[in-house]
Amino acid sequence: MSAAIAGSGGALAKVLQRPAQGLARCSHQQYLRLRAQRPAHARGLTAGTRALQKKYTEDHEWIDTSNPESAAIGISSYAAKALGDVVYVELPTIGTSVSKGDAIGAVESVKSASDIMTPVSGEILEVNSVLEDTPGTINKSPEGEGWLARIKVENVSELEGLMDEGAYKAFTEEVAEK
Repeated sequence: MSAAIAGSGGALAKVLQRPAQGLARCSHQQYLRLRAQRPAHARGLTAGTRALQKKYTEDHEWIDTSNPESAAIGISSYAAKALGDVVYVELPTIGTSVSKGDAIGAVESVKSASDIMTPVSGEILEVNSVLEDTPGTINKSPEGEGWLARIKVENVSELEGLMDEGAYKAFTEEVAEK
């Protein structure tokens, strides 16, 4: 093709054969910097940003803080592994107002039983009724499909005292050493 262009006009051929001035390549660091400057809605959401929105308690409960109007609560993977095979789940009552630290339900396994404490104050909006028929869902996906309840967070400042994923991992490693 360039030979055909060269025959029709030498100047045009030279322009088309050189790299475009405005499309110069940038380094990977420049690309990342430019990408970060785009608005969040243009970048899209990833699982990584979602993970940053999950907080944990010392009692091994988690809360997904991405939507305080309907925040999911459940037990951590660490707690599910420690409990063993879950055979029964007691779920809270929808519409119940709870305070931070209140027992909102229980999980029973072949090894033991454990109360579920709410990490924040609020109103129970929804429960995961799938757990009534298949409590083992907690073992398969404790921080996903095994969520226990959704709560409308009353006081968002209560989330500040909870651990992020990194702090919770360090906490569980410390507990395991004892």
